[in-house]
Amino acid sequence: MGGAPGGPGGRAAGDPCGEGGAVAGDGAADGVRAVPVEPGSPWFGPGPRARGGAGTAGPGPSGPRTFAERYPAHTPLPVTAPHPAPLRGAFRPVTIRTSRDAVAAAAGYLRWLGFRDVVQPEERPASGVDLRAPGLVAQVDPSTRPAGLRAVECLWLNGLTSATVSVFFSLAGYTPEARSRADEIGLPLFALDLTGTPQPVNPAAEALAAGDA
Repeated sequence: MGGAPGGPGGRAAGDPCGEGGAVAGDGAADGVRAVPVEPGSPWFGPGPRARGGAGTAGPGPSGPRTFAERYPAHTPLPVTAPHPAPLRGAFRPVTIRTSRDAVAAAAGYLRWLGFRDVVQPEERPASGVDLRAPGLVAQVDPSTRPAGLRAVECLWLNGLTSATVSVFFSLAGYTPEARSRADEIGLPLFALDLTGTPQPVNPAAEALAAGDA
């Protein structure tokens, strides 16, 4: 994909996460050692480490400004999803043996949180979204590699374009860049264990699990 006009990096309009992506820092500036950076979505620019690391005051190698830096005004998404009931029964996990089990476990957990009509598209779209519900898009990564920066950014962009809550589930956790970006944009990250019980791994996920999102 690529080459079609209408979107950043030559992508067609409405396709925020086509193939390819911006790679930050193609070499070392005078007297500055290049820092390996996990590529992200072209909408955001380089990963957090390209700017000296999340929460680091010291300057890092120069690079394109991030999406958040270019648009500092934070406009929260409208809360269209129902709040979980304050009193609910214990969550019943689904033991994960296959990728389908991982998706089923995530779907069951979202229903337990209070989302209704959670369904999986018949065919997995190019966006990578595995689950949808009114006011919700969710992605489930059942692979053995930590979910990366680009996957987190793409899910958030898909939720942003449809004004829905975005939630990510991963069986192998997340890269440091992915976790840092999720904290910047307030995207809930959950880690699945083999018992099928999602565990929140960032403040946004903790708030969602507590019914405060």
